Amino acid sequence: MSAYESFKSLSRAMFLGFRWDRTAMFFTVLFPLMFLVILGGVFGHQTTSKVEVREVGASSILDQAVAQGGDELGKVMKVTKSSDRAGALRDVEKGDADAAVEQRGNELIVHYSAADQVKSGTVRGLMDSIVQSANLGATGRPPAYMMTGQQVEDDSLKAIQFFTPSLLGWALASAGVFGASQTLVTWRTKGILRRLQLSPAPIPTVFAARVAVSLAIALVQFALFVLVAQLPVFGLRLGGAWWMAIPMVLSGVLAFLSIGMLIGAWAKTQETAQAVTQLVVLPMAFLGGSFFPLDASPGWMRALSYAFPLRYLNEGMLNVMGRGLGPASALPHIAVLLGVAVAGAVIAMRLFRWDDA
Repeated sequence: MSAYESFKSLSRAMFLGFRWDRTAMFFTVLFPLMFLVILGGVFGHQTTSKVEVREVGASSILDQAVAQGGDELGKVMKVTKSSDRAGALRDVEKGDADAAVEQRGNELIVHYSAADQVKSGTVRGLMDSIVQSANLGATGRPPAYMMTGQQVEDDSLKAIQFFTPSLLGWALASAGVFGASQTLVTWRTKGILRRLQLSPAPIPTVFAARVAVSLAIALVQFALFVLVAQLPVFGLRLGGAWWMAIPMVLSGVLAFLSIGMLIGAWAKTQETAQAVTQLVVLPMAFLGGSFFPLDASPGWMRALSYAFPLRYLNEGMLNVMGRGLGPASALPHIAVLLGVAVAGAVIAMRLFRWDDA
């Protein structure tokens, strides 16, 4: 049997084995897709998070801003009038409102909670802008300088366009690292590696078939994620160089497979391999930007995220699938992922052993 025929037969056998393994099918494909459906259904059409403001009594400054701001101000702020000052302050303390605003003479007082630094900073910035506008209006003189804000993305950019690449990246990382580490340890502890060493099929062909099957499954995952996210209920829109996500996916799978091979080559038992894999995958998922955007995270977290390859996969796919950037925006991320793949493979080869002895 030629090397090609061996590769073809092994690849088919491994793929059929994966298809018949319902547990592997669920956790590799359906479980991550379930997250996309849930998060996409809840947050998919959200673009901005409104701040909730309680207006205590009459406030001419705030009322004038709401009247003049119209729909634009309504996109970022919801104002609810309240005659109960104590009740409004309690709402802020409990997190039911982001701020309580009252006017005393020419002074606009903003009550906020320090528990949510992001929302409190947002509402203070909004109120400061409103007061500055009121001051300019009171002078009767137009400002010398004006600012016009323009969104860099088009209006179709929704949260689903961030969830799709980030959750797909998490799914690929989990499947790649878990699959490679568990497979290698299982093969070694059960003596399969020794039998493969004595079989007619060359060992490189066996591992090449395993990699090929993983790449094929990843492309199926990518297609399913994109098809589901493009359903009208979610509204994913692709444009520009979205196709560059395909080489990004393949590069990411190679990187995560190499990490899994490294863990599998080092670990002596399945329990050890599983524990180490958890310690790698979970922090990488959170620090790689799979569950929340890194832009709002602390500086130390953003700096630490660059140590994880998932950060580069998520960022690269987001550039071409969500931000509409060109093919060149994905190339540096692909280079990093391929570098991780090569480095991980080299170290795994040095740690590799045929049996537990």
